Amino acid sequence: MRNYIILSLLILQHTTFNSQIIADYSNTEHWVISPKHDSSLHVAYVSDTTLLAYADVFYVYPTVFTDKKYKDWNVSIDNAEQRKKTRKVTRLQGSAWSEAGRMYAPYYTQAHLRSYTNLEKGGRTALLKAYSDVKKAFEYYLENHNQGRPIILAGHSQGATHIMLLLKDFFDGKKLQEQLICAYMPGVAVKKDEFKTIPFLTNPTDVGGFVSWNTFKRRYKTKKYTDWYKGSLVINPVTWDRSSHAKRSQHKGFLFWDENIYEQSFSTHLVDGAVWISIPHVPFRSLSVAMKDYHIGDVNLFWEDIRINAKDRVNAFKQKELAKRINN
Repeated sequence: MRNYIILSLLILQHTTFNSQIIADYSNTEHWVISPKHDSSLHVAYVSDTTLLAYADVFYVYPTVFTDKKYKDWNVSIDNAEQRKKTRKVTRLQGSAWSEAGRMYAPYYTQAHLRSYTNLEKGGRTALLKAYSDVKKAFEYYLENHNQGRPIILAGHSQGATHIMLLLKDFFDGKKLQEQLICAYMPGVAVKKDEFKTIPFLTNPTDVGGFVSWNTFKRRYKTKKYTDWYKGSLVINPVTWDRSSHAKRSQHKGFLFWDENIYEQSFSTHLVDGAVWISIPHVPFRSLSVAMKDYHIGDVNLFWEDIRINAKDRVNAFKQKELAKRINN
């Protein structure tokens, strides 16, 4: 099913759509974050700025267009309610990568959540329409801002769907792959044959490929897991390798909704296509007991782990490039 979605989007990606508001990425108001616009969204989480002069992070936010009151398949980028939600999720989620490079995050004509379960009724077209904006934003970024800098791609859920397509369109077997530090794609199923030349990274300082994971309560398997995630490539986002288990003491930190970071919050267990976690040790822990699918927390559960790992990978890429120059 998930491969069918990606294949369908690739087949249709050159289709032209009419948009309520045509995104113009020369307009800073069409960016959630860029170096020239609204760094306040993540500045509270940035204390180390040493890598901002070296690398870039292109972040695509997850699905925030979920309210059933909306009958449209896509939401306009000037929708005030959705912009507010987008800014919040970018501040709390996208900030995990904010010390790894200059942040770029475009607003895009996002597809409604129901698109994934109604592909034949308009969902496929809606997802493609959303991706057309992300692609346009990335092209603008490359032409006007990148200047050959190394790149981290990051996205969750629908954002990860679009990152996967960016990898296929711009990196896989192409020269730009040389600038890829890592693509972080939690919340989607990435199969073994997804890319021709982009590897699945299985060590914490590997560069030039991608990582992915999908989070569930320990020993919990659903139809969603069976239909979507089973058989996909996943990393343990505490150890950043294929370790089957990580102790609670190894967990770096969960950025909770109260905006505090809770260290050593849970243990992890790697299974086929998923990461199982124990019930997190956070305030109101009893409310988490009934929660079984942690998809919504794929990033925030591992927020501090991601923050540290992203910086480690940038530094590894930097050392690799330095070694190349010395040898040449």
